[in-house]
Amino acid sequence: MSSLIRLRLDLAYRGQPFHGWARQPGLLTVQGRLEEALSLITRQPAQLTVAGRTDAGVNARGQVAHLDVPVEFWISLSRGRKEDDQVRALRLRSRLEGLAGRGLNGALAVKQISVVATDFDARFSALSRTYRYLICDNARAIDPCRLDIARASTPLNAEKMQVAAQALCGEHDFLPFAKPREGATTVRTLHSFNISRPETGIVQALICADAFCHSQVRFMMGALIEIGRGKYSTNWIAELLAAGVRDQRVPLADGRGLTLWEVNYPPASQYAAQAQKAKVVRTLPNVL
Repeated sequence: MSSLIRLRLDLAYRGQPFHGWARQPGLLTVQGRLEEALSLITRQPAQLTVAGRTDAGVNARGQVAHLDVPVEFWISLSRGRKEDDQVRALRLRSRLEGLAGRGLNGALAVKQISVVATDFDARFSALSRTYRYLICDNARAIDPCRLDIARASTPLNAEKMQVAAQALCGEHDFLPFAKPREGATTVRTLHSFNISRPETGIVQALICADAFCHSQVRFMMGALIEIGRGKYSTNWIAELLAAGVRDQRVPLADGRGLTLWEVNYPPASQYAAQAQKAKVVRTLPNVL
């Protein structure tokens, strides 16, 4: 068996025209398009591990994935000349972006490819993920060229949304704001949730956590938008968390406003330890 080289891929993409990250038969997805291109380039089946699966319509500025390729393939990128890993990575990046991005009008970018230690895991080695959510709540501020902003039909009270969002910080069972996967925990630690107005007519949310459940950010934003438009008080978030169950009153916010902004990793010497820690299934202690 040939030895393998592990590659880190830093990616960016627009949510449209993709049906999310994960491969789905008959649908255009980010994973599907990249793996098909990589399989053609490497001449063997390619399988990517990603930091965070994004839903249909969700954008990414700082997505990260990893892939193992045979050493023989990696050396072949030198075209017979002695070249370092950086040159090989640049050549592969150019070929992958050209093939995977064909016909997508710039919707997919391979920002960087780099060689990493074999204990690097794009998913489990991550310390945190940061998402940004943008909402335009003023018709005069709408920019039709922007494809990363959701729209609100009424003005939002960003100050109340910020107050309510603080109840989400810390370690909680986020079942009230998630689509649970079978056998998976919904316990997460949310490091920060900051809502502001960077410009007139725009509400911005920056959310950082160790990890997120399926659709968690969109459900949290859906609840906060309801508070911002005055339908519920700022205590509603805390009440939902305390109830600990899915509540049909919590809407799913538009995926267009959501962008995977950044994924942070520890130093290389801590990749394996962080991955081991992240694989531990967490539960909350019973409170009497």
